Amino acid sequence: MSVSTKEFEIVVFGATSFVGKILCNYLCNEYREPNLRWAMAARSSAKLSELRTELGENAKAVPLIVADSADAESLAQLCDRCELVISTVGPYALYGELLVEACVRGGVDYCDLTGEPQWIRRMLDRYEGLAQESGARIVHSCGFDSIPSDLGVRHLQETAHAQFGSYCDRVKMRVVKMKGGASGGTVASGLNVYREAAKDPALQKELRDSYSLCPQGHEFTQRQPNVGVEYDEDMKSWAGPFIMASINTRIVLRSNALWPNHYSKNFLYDEAMLLGDGEKGHKAAKKLAFGMKWGMIAMAIAPIRALAQRFFLPKPGEGPTPEQQRNGMFDLHFIGTTESGDRLVTRVTGDRDPGYGSTAKMLAQAGISLRRDVDQQSVGGGFWTTATVFNERFYERLQAHAGLTFEVLETMPSTNFD
Repeated sequence: MSVSTKEFEIVVFGATSFVGKILCNYLCNEYREPNLRWAMAARSSAKLSELRTELGENAKAVPLIVADSADAESLAQLCDRCELVISTVGPYALYGELLVEACVRGGVDYCDLTGEPQWIRRMLDRYEGLAQESGARIVHSCGFDSIPSDLGVRHLQETAHAQFGSYCDRVKMRVVKMKGGASGGTVASGLNVYREAAKDPALQKELRDSYSLCPQGHEFTQRQPNVGVEYDEDMKSWAGPFIMASINTRIVLRSNALWPNHYSKNFLYDEAMLLGDGEKGHKAAKKLAFGMKWGMIAMAIAPIRALAQRFFLPKPGEGPTPEQQRNGMFDLHFIGTTESGDRLVTRVTGDRDPGYGSTAKMLAQAGISLRRDVDQQSVGGGFWTTATVFNERFYERLQAHAGLTFEVLETMPSTNFD
């Protein structure tokens, strides 16, 4: 456990955002970490006071901090008062850098839920060395992207090592079932990636690089799979592209790079959505692939992007209703094979809308676990992934308090004894 000497252990920055409100409600009214000293922060004092009233009796004693993502001085003052910041202020490429810089320079831990790989790469290039010097532990993507994928692969790999004596060099994740909606904040983040890439050929090239988040000078050369439309023999179902794969695969590949001696130097990983067997499943997979391909092309065109944002897509602050969040869920299967032919199937599930109800719980537990379970001596400053920074206590927290499950479905040792 890291020793806390400041006024607050954790500050939730962006408390009045869509996800921020869900997260603060979770800390106030669903899960209460013993003796946790935390505060809510945002740029509007009036909205913070309104949120505290909405959260009810349990929020009355929660302190409020006014800070602005564009005001470096206010962010430095915020960091002076806390050990860790949980940030829900996106798009991070537009509003996130000054806070990361303040945390890095102040030696303050940091967690967020970004799914913007181009921004993570910029933060790595600009601040990784400083974080290693200051002791700040920076952990991006602590929501649905990419905790289930990243920790799901780690869970599978640790099981494989215990059962077979080696890690899997080939892993795939398949979304068996998922129910949930999108918020305006997520849409805005995605649109900003298209906006940046449309005018930057170098970024377009970076976004095509599966290893873009791996450490500079890595030696990985394996061409990573990219699922379009294919029949998955293991799952007996047609599969189509999964929209979160672009960030999840990069996070998992970075974890492989940071993992002691790697899972495998020839590690392969991909993600896909299962759409069912037979002709119906085949048509659904082709429809999904077609829609994603042409949707990406359309969003790269500024007038179409602006039209969609104005008339069809949710606005920032909008998102799934509380009932939709409660009724949401996800069921992910991981299939891994070792070089020797051993095979393993594991599963990760979540009990709420993946992007919001479940994400808020995961992000809150990530911040708490980083402060209370991960000792600074064992994991020092730097930019980490969830699979490489957290210990077994985080799995326990996610299963006990965030509605996730991690289980082994099948273990099949190879029959090849040559």
